[in-house]
Amino acid sequence: MGYLGDSLLTAVELILSFDREVRMTVWTSLYTSSCAIVLAALLGVPSGLWLGISRFRGRRLLITLLNTLMALPTVVVGLLLFGLLSRQGPLGYFGLLFTPLAMIAGQTLLATPIVANLVLAAVTGADERIINTALTLGASRLQAVIQLLREVRFGVMAAVIVGFGRVIAEVGVAMMLGGNIRGSTRTMTTAIALETSKGEFAFGLALGLVLLGVALLVNLGLNLLQQR
Repeated sequence: MGYLGDSLLTAVELILSFDREVRMTVWTSLYTSSCAIVLAALLGVPSGLWLGISRFRGRRLLITLLNTLMALPTVVVGLLLFGLLSRQGPLGYFGLLFTPLAMIAGQTLLATPIVANLVLAAVTGADERIINTALTLGASRLQAVIQLLREVRFGVMAAVIVGFGRVIAEVGVAMMLGGNIRGSTRTMTTAIALETSKGEFAFGLALGLVLLGVALLVNLGLNLLQQR
């Protein structure tokens, strides 16, 4: 069957046999990415909503900054947090470097601008009369904002999904802040890079298939929610 075919068969066998190394690596990726996207949603959704409905001096500057942060290189985030969390850094006392918490912090910083910007786009594209109509009908300001969120809920879901896709496929932050430690901070992306460089193409391919499967399931979940 050739090199690629044989590697694919071996990769499928590793997945179906619930190989321990594959299982632990997948769990680390899902755990850190899920925690990061929850934190990013808690920070990004209110921020995007606030920027979308508010009008104040400096708003355009904040939006420009948010757009810039969306393209923030992962290695830059990793470098900054590495300096903060290393033994010589101001937060080195806590010993967070090369732990899942450090990875979650870095991934949260990557995902938050994405979530905020996409929520901002959804709110900006919504009917401007939603909040005013709700206020006219006797709703409080909070109730009017909640109604706006209900109207743009699919945009908010899409923002969270895109943010999740960003962090689960990320390599730089996971490598620099996690250290790719087996059984602790090794994620699917860092393991793929390492194992492929070592010649373990089948193992890397197995993780790549799982990563594609996760992306497929997440998008199927979003489609099901949109159909309800």
